[in-house]
Amino acid sequence: MTKKTALVIGGTGVSGRALISHLENDPEWDVIGVSRNAPYFDTKAKFVSVDLMDPGSCRSGLGALTDVTHVFYTAYWDDPDFAKTREPNTVMAKNSLAVVADAAKNLQHVCLLQGTKYYGQYLGPFKTPAKESDPRIDVPHFYYDQQDFLTGLQDGKDWTWSAARPHVICGYALGNPLNLISMICVYAAILKCHGMPFFYPGKPGAFTSIYQATDSGLLARAMVWMATTPACANEAFNITNGDFFRYQNLWPVFADYFGMEAAGVQTTEMVGFMKDKDHVWDDIVRENGLQPNPVARLANWNFTNYA
Repeated sequence: MTKKTALVIGGTGVSGRALISHLENDPEWDVIGVSRNAPYFDTKAKFVSVDLMDPGSCRSGLGALTDVTHVFYTAYWDDPDFAKTREPNTVMAKNSLAVVADAAKNLQHVCLLQGTKYYGQYLGPFKTPAKESDPRIDVPHFYYDQQDFLTGLQDGKDWTWSAARPHVICGYALGNPLNLISMICVYAAILKCHGMPFFYPGKPGAFTSIYQATDSGLLARAMVWMATTPACANEAFNITNGDFFRYQNLWPVFADYFGMEAAGVQTTEMVGFMKDKDHVWDDIVRENGLQPNPVARLANWNFTNYA
């Protein structure tokens, strides 16, 4: 049996960690994680420290990885101002994927992580059901830049690519401010500390709309399937749990879990609402003996405005 070697770029994020956890227990795989910082969780995977924004760091850190057969690109540069995310996310993908594609002589597949922003979900209501064949929206986005670069890089090569498009991802990760689970927890804790009810900060339409989510473990298994199934070559796939929910039904459940009074919709611009509450979270951390992680490592309030 010829072993496969997975390179997980963005290995400490919510999706990358799930991929590593899934693959490192499969005897058919060797696993290499890529991140700027050392992993904060126990893992059997080898980790390489690389600054994806630095071409030199990518060449020195990734240029010797000649045994890589499959690449899973899950890295993401976050910024509260979404308009500022396009350039760095495009640059990181170009810097890293170009080096790996040149170095890995037995490369078979590159799987790119995208999401529902591909369909314009972050701009407001969008066509549903969203289909992988839907045309791109007429707004520049790094998903489009990354995919165009990848398809150009792959042109004429023997290896193939795929793109995974989950809905909001739920899983375990530290320092991932786009993890909806950690955002809800921090939000609830701050409201409770202020003696406020657990109100829904989004719009009434979002409160009652049908919604989906994607478990990070399911996403990992799906991405591996996409990367190892010939019929998936050069295609995109929407990945969700397959069940549906409405926040109006879940909100009382969340409130009960946190021991709070459930409230209805109170549309709130979250960046402004939370801008002066970092010290509240710091007090919660000290009083409860939590790990000293600032809010910025746990929640991107701009993300909650459209999630």
